[in-house]
Amino acid sequence: MFGIFSFIGWLIIGAIIGWIAGKVWVGHGFGLLGNMLVGIVGSMVGGVIFGGFFGTSGIGGWITSILGAIVLLIIVGLIKK
Repeated sequence: MFGIFSFIGWLIIGAIIGWIAGKVWVGHGFGLLGNMLVGIVGSMVGGVIFGGFFGTSGIGGWITSILGAIVLLIIVGLIKK
């Protein structure tokens, strides 16, 4: 089950991944707050989708957050074009 620490981890990692994506995709991002928001939502979605594979706590939680945030940022970036 999802705990409060998993949720907080998704928020933190999502914000960091969103910020990094904005630095990597110069000119293709959504601004600082937009990238962070997409990263946070992607992190949560990744936790739900990939949680069965990697778990939602510890290192597995971080992996699921990162995967989800990256996938959503790529999808939203492609749709934006």
